[in-house]
Amino acid sequence: MRAFCSFLILLAAPAAAENSLPQTPAYVHPERPAEDVRYPGVMTLDVDATDTARRILAVRQQIPVAAPGPLTLRYPEWLPGKHAPRGPIAALAGLTISAGGKPVPWKRDPRDVYAFTVDVPNGAKALDVRFQYLSPTEGNQGRVSVTAEMLNLQWETVALYPAGHYTRQIRVRPSVTLPEGWQGVAALDGVVRTGSTLRYAETDFETLVDSPMFAGSNYKAWDLGHDVRLNVFADRPGDLAATDDQIAAHRRMVDQAVKLFGSRHYDRYEFLFALSTELGGIGLEHHRSSENALPRTYFTDWANTAAMRGLLPHEFTHSWNGKFRRGADLWTPDYRTPMQNSLLWVYEGQTSYWDSVLAARSGLIPKDVVLGEFANQAAFYEMQPGRAWKPLIDTTNDPITNARRPQAFRTWQRSEDYYSEGSLIWMEADMLIREKTGGRRSLDDFARGFFGINDGDWGTVTYTFEDVVAALNAVAPYDWASFLKTRVDEIAKPPLGGIEKGGYRLVYKETPNPYQVSSDARSRTTDLSHSVGITVSATGAISNVVWDGPMFREGVTTATRIMAVNGREFNEADFKTTITAAKTGKTPIELLLKEGPRYRTIRLGYTGGLRYPHLERVGAGPALLDRVLEALP
Repeated sequence: MRAFCSFLILLAAPAAAENSLPQTPAYVHPERPAEDVRYPGVMTLDVDATDTARRILAVRQQIPVAAPGPLTLRYPEWLPGKHAPRGPIAALAGLTISAGGKPVPWKRDPRDVYAFTVDVPNGAKALDVRFQYLSPTEGNQGRVSVTAEMLNLQWETVALYPAGHYTRQIRVRPSVTLPEGWQGVAALDGVVRTGSTLRYAETDFETLVDSPMFAGSNYKAWDLGHDVRLNVFADRPGDLAATDDQIAAHRRMVDQAVKLFGSRHYDRYEFLFALSTELGGIGLEHHRSSENALPRTYFTDWANTAAMRGLLPHEFTHSWNGKFRRGADLWTPDYRTPMQNSLLWVYEGQTSYWDSVLAARSGLIPKDVVLGEFANQAAFYEMQPGRAWKPLIDTTNDPITNARRPQAFRTWQRSEDYYSEGSLIWMEADMLIREKTGGRRSLDDFARGFFGINDGDWGTVTYTFEDVVAALNAVAPYDWASFLKTRVDEIAKPPLGGIEKGGYRLVYKETPNPYQVSSDARSRTTDLSHSVGITVSATGAISNVVWDGPMFREGVTTATRIMAVNGREFNEADFKTTITAAKTGKTPIELLLKEGPRYRTIRLGYTGGLRYPHLERVGAGPALLDRVLEALP
């Protein structure tokens, strides 16, 4: 009882007078660690973003210096939200440094290639730093962030910073010059526009990096309430044709999030949202904004875009879970200190649960689509062979070890499963709380008590595994430490407990669920993972092969293309018909395959028919999972 009283005190805590600032990092770099002291002077950072034809951003920085001698300037390396050393330093080019109009030589540290050392000359008051950021012109060079119609400016890609200081202790005045007629939005304060140049008020470097810009020629904004704005940039003006009902669903999503957490960790929030086939896709969280990019048809083909509509509630939830409350080993004082991802199953996993819940509660995604997504997640982990050797906790290292590169056999290697498997773990926790308290409490209470403290505070409050366990016990006493450790740290059973306790069971049918239909339409593939064990495109290209599945056992890899089925040119619909016909055992599945310059024919001995996951209601009346997806009053 005492623990729950403490929990209620947290709920009633007054708004924070100042933003919370973590003091002690979980890891201190052994070589000249950053110090929590103010860097003398204020940097200026001016970005010329007008060369969209060649996708070149021209950068000029003025970095004040207090004394002559060695100074190290760093390019940001370990980036918040990316959970890995993803700073695109290879795109930095043309670096020159001068002082008082005279060149100052620089040298890159061969042991630390993100560091540039200079010898500040006597009498110098500032260093004049110039370079270009050569943003990718094709997807094989990295994510495309500049097109003829829009750009996504991430300040960390266009700035150096003086080493040895917490980034929150480095002051900067930023500006950006856009192409004529473009609009630009960033969650930075004090903007003044002169012609095509936007100048922002002085801020700290940490806040700058946490406040990216979207800009473009086709732009429209909507007020979503609660000081939240939806800023949409598009390839074409017609892509902005959102209906009143569509915007109303986004407003309800924001309202449901604020009701869930009982607080706001922003003074204002800017959804930065691109609808584009040219700009690279992204979903990246920030405290007062988020970077989001989806296909052009988001509004204009609304009936078929449901599977992609979890992105905005996911990134919005991160304002509470990930930005305000953050695993202690993920918070770092600068962009050199390595991050540790041990609590991503909370940071991303619980956020993935809430994005589905909020989407259903608001009507942003129909309930049957959300249930289909849960079915797909459960089925994926039920058949995933990689669970036999790799625990969920080890997937939190995947952002560092793999950086989302394509994998030969994802179901065996595993890849960032802390998202969707984490979601299913938190679903089970929610069901347990509801079950043990007779429906009086739920994971909503955990969210309000753990993430909702300090209304208005958009600093960072770190947490540990023990803090998570204590907060769960404050809601409903239970052996939460063992519950979480057996599912996260150990080789575990498929995480179906939440679905079963929620009043459903996983079954397989011959037709895809609504989520699968929408997902396949977006990816332009057909997912046959639970039948012949592949995902295949309209051209027959195989993008995923299930380890030890029927096609795997025939030696098929992702380098393979299906050229023909039973002597006829490959067609997705015909292939599915053939799989169904093979159930009798009388109709073979003969496939002509091409891998590189080689062709071969296989006879696939599979007779199981088409299999797609669904959730099937067990019993009568409203189930616990149904109640979870109901809107908060």
